[in-house]
Amino acid sequence: MTGITATPKDLGLQDELSRMRKVGNLERILGPENYRVLTGLLKTPASIIGFFLIAMFLFIALAAPMIAPPINPNQPYSIPQDGYKAEPKPPGTLWERGAPDLPFWWKPIMGTEQWTHIMGTSQGQYDIFYGVIWGTRSALSSGMIVVIATFFIGMVVGSISAYYGGAVDNIIMRVVDVFLTLPFILAALILAAVLTPSMGRSLIPSIIALITFGWMGYARVIRGDILSIKEREFVMAARVIGVRDGRILFRHILPNAIFPSMVLASLAIGDVVLSFAALSFLGIGTEVGYADWGQVLSFARNWIISLEQYWYIVVFPGLTLVLFVMGWNLVGDALRDVLDPRMRGKT
Repeated sequence: MTGITATPKDLGLQDELSRMRKVGNLERILGPENYRVLTGLLKTPASIIGFFLIAMFLFIALAAPMIAPPINPNQPYSIPQDGYKAEPKPPGTLWERGAPDLPFWWKPIMGTEQWTHIMGTSQGQYDIFYGVIWGTRSALSSGMIVVIATFFIGMVVGSISAYYGGAVDNIIMRVVDVFLTLPFILAALILAAVLTPSMGRSLIPSIIALITFGWMGYARVIRGDILSIKEREFVMAARVIGVRDGRILFRHILPNAIFPSMVLASLAIGDVVLSFAALSFLGIGTEVGYADWGQVLSFARNWIISLEQYWYIVVFPGLTLVLFVMGWNLVGDALRDVLDPRMRGKT
């Protein structure tokens, strides 16, 4: 039996193909799979729009003290009031009482040295513009805390359940099923209401409530992925040579099973902020006048029948909330398409 010898023509073709497929420095650093995900996201129009919206909100959150300077630096999340009248004032109304210092950008852009309510005021004369700007910080901080905590809890619980299986899996999954039978927003509302008297009115009761009832989806997703991965050859080989269970699980299995859960987490940030706003709208958690989008929207409850006149008390905070959620959802959808094997070659 004779071997097959490559001809000079074949060798020349191989050299030409290798030159056509050049590997850049970024691809060497990230690796081929991560590089494919990054380029797929940057080529998708939806993800580009999503990244732009997220970057805009990140900029607003970081620059909030310069965009809307607080009257009291020790309480920056307290929305300033221009009096105490119940009836809202329309956009462009002059600030009459206790106006904050003018930011550096005000005179060049607005062309005046007088503070005006850019987005009007709500019931109680709370400035809507200030609430929207500083509410961005509240939304980002609460959303990221809840998503990171629920993702970590779900990852640990689902990993242990799938890896050990048997009775451990059955017990953990029955607990997950019990939690999933509870209506999410109603259960979070009840728990936050119970925690508020003992913990005080702040972001913490709502955050704890959303974490308590938000980790189950990650646990189920990561469990399903690990069940398929733990039977593969490289896992079996690690067991044969005596690698510890913890190292096998967190070093070899999880890195190969975590991507679907990451997509779910990116999509969940918008849902968490919506749920947080719903709790604030219902009066749970933060004190009255706290810079939170749900709190700002709650000031419109008594004026719903007159929205043709007081439209701005709903439109500005509502549109901000919609754009924030849309930005995260667009990035999450694009990430899901890029990571889906059925979409490879299309992004």
